[in-house]
Amino acid sequence: MMQQKFSFLRRSLDKIAPAFHKGGKWEKYYPLYEAVDTIFYSPDSVTVGASHVRDSLDLKRIMITVWLCTFPAMFFGMWNIGFQANQAILHSALTPDLGWLSFLGIGHDMHSFVDNFCYGAMTFIPIYCVVFIVGGAWEVLFSVIRRHEINEGFFVTSVLFALTLPPTIPLWQAALGISFGVVIGKEVFGGTGKNFLNPALVGRAFLYFAYPAYLSGETVFNAVEGVSSATALSLAQDGGVSEILGHNIQWLDAFLGTIQGSVGETSTVAILIGGLILVGMGIASWRIIVGTFLGMLITSLLFNWIGSDTNPMFALPWYWHFVLGGFAFGLIFMTTDPVSSAMTHTGRWFFGLLIGFMTVLIRVINPAYPEGIMLAILFANIFAPSIDYLVMRANIKRREARQNV
Repeated sequence: MMQQKFSFLRRSLDKIAPAFHKGGKWEKYYPLYEAVDTIFYSPDSVTVGASHVRDSLDLKRIMITVWLCTFPAMFFGMWNIGFQANQAILHSALTPDLGWLSFLGIGHDMHSFVDNFCYGAMTFIPIYCVVFIVGGAWEVLFSVIRRHEINEGFFVTSVLFALTLPPTIPLWQAALGISFGVVIGKEVFGGTGKNFLNPALVGRAFLYFAYPAYLSGETVFNAVEGVSSATALSLAQDGGVSEILGHNIQWLDAFLGTIQGSVGETSTVAILIGGLILVGMGIASWRIIVGTFLGMLITSLLFNWIGSDTNPMFALPWYWHFVLGGFAFGLIFMTTDPVSSAMTHTGRWFFGLLIGFMTVLIRVINPAYPEGIMLAILFANIFAPSIDYLVMRANIKRREARQNV
């Protein structure tokens, strides 16, 4: 039965194909046709010569694989939105209206997986839909104007951007942020493969500096209106580990993800599940991941050794840095962007070390900005070409020295 459905789909696509090819009625919309066709089937134009390296995992499949690897963090994030909201409702007199979900028997029981997940899904899915539709429209527009294929990189950009947002973000801001990220962060430079900054982070950074009240604070991370709740990272900035523990947040809670935060950043274990798949398939660079982790480890140990009587972040251990804020999410999904990161093997080590160092430096030294991974990655993106250049120059000099011996 499944084979018959795909056979019918293949015949249908072949039937309308002439209208989209050169000279056809809808020639200028060929990128749309090609995008649908190659989602289900391999492209017609493939390398056949012996001089080419052939791999079934093409760019489309790589991007879809990365997109799928965000699902553990996404689904847990939806559950956690509902869990945090229903927990707040239990300790307050608020009873938000669930609308049509109430007719299905969905309530506000924080101990119910269904209640939590449905509440979170009702919050997150509209955000993701707006991000996907608006950002996708920009992708299609630029593809049609430039007459090139629609790149599947947007699948990744859209979900990563949506997962970095708090659950209370206004939908118009989500649309504005992804528009800025796609257009200014990528398309003005020529599209996928030519951008030197991560588009999802560009959009997130734009929203943070343009509308900081909607991206940070104690009221944006709980999907119940009028409820204030600080994130564990902001608590650490106020009083260090003792302040976190004073709010009944254990390290295991932060590792599992049952804490306040942006939709996809809270569960380190869910993020690592996707990361292991990406590293195992050779899609994500383990050198960047290990380098970033080592940069964070060394820098946090250095600040622990220096110490401070006025800044509790100096004493925050590395294992807390690892599970707080967006470090794990950025470590797995943002630092490893193959376009905006370093390309050389040695350069990836330095690229990762720079991100880890800058993350802790921003978190500890900058009192106005407790999170550091976003700015650290964007900072490293700028220096990635220079890092690769210096690595290649060093390699050339070593080879010249060997030849002159």
